[in-house]
Amino acid sequence: MKVYLYAKSGHAIGLDATRRCAAIAKLLQEKDCDPILCTCDFRAGVYAKEELGIKKYVSVDVLSNLPNIMQRGDILIYDTDEASDFMQTHMKDFCTLLYKIPEDIPYTITHNDFFKKQEKHTIEKLFFFGDDDYDNRLLKLCENSEKQNISLLWGHYFFLGNEEKLVQYFNEILNEESYIDSIRSTKYLLSGSLNACIESIKCGGSPVLLRRDDKEYDENLIKKLKLPTVKADSFEDMIKKFETIIEEYPKINFIDNFDINLIINEIFVKLEAYKKLTNNI
Repeated sequence: MKVYLYAKSGHAIGLDATRRCAAIAKLLQEKDCDPILCTCDFRAGVYAKEELGIKKYVSVDVLSNLPNIMQRGDILIYDTDEASDFMQTHMKDFCTLLYKIPEDIPYTITHNDFFKKQEKHTIEKLFFFGDDDYDNRLLKLCENSEKQNISLLWGHYFFLGNEEKLVQYFNEILNEESYIDSIRSTKYLLSGSLNACIESIKCGGSPVLLRRDDKEYDENLIKKLKLPTVKADSFEDMIKKFETIIEEYPKINFIDNFDINLIINEIFVKLEAYKKLTNNI
C-alpha cells in the first residue's frame, strides 16, 4: 500500500496545487512515510524536489491515468477539478482512503518550514502575477504604462525573453528560485494567486488578490478571509488601486483551525494495518 498525491499543474495552470500537495507530502515524509507526488508536468515535479523537499515524484498527464501506476487499495490525496462524479465514485472504490482538496483538506494548507509568522519584512511591496502566463496577459497589462514603484517576482512558467520586455515597468525582477523567501519577506503582496496570498498571510504579510480574467477563485474563502481584491485593465490602474488598499489595509479574518494530523494519523493506521496483514501472510 502506497500513498500518492496528485496535483494539477503545468504551463497554463501554475504551481498552486503542487505547492499544497508538496506541503502535505513533506508532512508525511516527516512521519517516515514515503509518499509519491504526481504532477501533470515534469517541471513541476522537479521544482517540488529541488525547492520543496519532496523525495519522490512522477509525471502523470491526467488524473484518469493514475490507475496505471497505482494499485487497488492505495491511498490518494488529489488537488484538481478533473474528476467527474463517475470518476470520484470509481476512485473511492479503488482507494483505501481518498482525500480531495479543498473538500477534505483546505486550500489554506502550508508547511511551517516555509511559511510561518515573520518578525520583520524586508520587502515593502511585491507583485506576483502567478507562475503561469501562457497568453502573455501580464505583458499586455503593462504595455504603454509608466514604471511603477514595485518589484516583480518571476513566474515559474513565464516565457524566456519576456524579462527584457517587463523589466522597464518594475523596480527589479526577482527570480523564481527566490519564491519562498520573497513571499515570506514581503509586507504588501499583490498577486493573482490566491495560494500565494494565503502563504503571505501565514507569514504575517498583508496581501491583495489581483482578480485575473483567466482564473476562477474560491469566493467563499476570499469572503471568509476578508481578503481585499482588485481588478484592473491597466498596470497603472492596478497599482493605484493596490496603493489605495494598503494605505488603510483591512484586518484579515484568518481562522485556520484545520488539523492535518487527524488525516495523517488515519493514513498511518491504514498503513500499519496493511503491514501487519502482509507480514502475517
